[in-house]
Amino acid sequence: MSISLELARGLLGKEVKVTMDRPLGSHHPKHGFLYEANYGFIEGVKAPDGEDLDAYYLGVHEPLNEADGACIAIAHRKNNDDDKLIVVPKGVAMSDEEIVKAIHFQEQWFDTVILRS
Repeated sequence: MSISLELARGLLGKEVKVTMDRPLGSHHPKHGFLYEANYGFIEGVKAPDGEDLDAYYLGVHEPLNEADGACIAIAHRKNNDDDKLIVVPKGVAMSDEEIVKAIHFQEQWFDTVILRS
């Protein structure tokens, strides 16, 4: 099992706080693509890349600075040890298909599957 997947599995089903460093509508600093969802990190949870563990914050259609939510799934990159949490506001449900569509803007370059357990 990848290190980032092991970290992410430990947060599945838990309430977490996501700090957005790339809010909805911002552009990637290196590659220039548009963020079609809020994207950030879980402060204090170090991923294999040395940065805090990344998370998509879905189910909200406005840019956010930070938000609490439930980790409902993991975007597992089979070809890259840099998995992402899928976090939504409490009470929001999303199908795997809805998640894939929402994160396609960035995950299209990776072999990503949605994991729930």
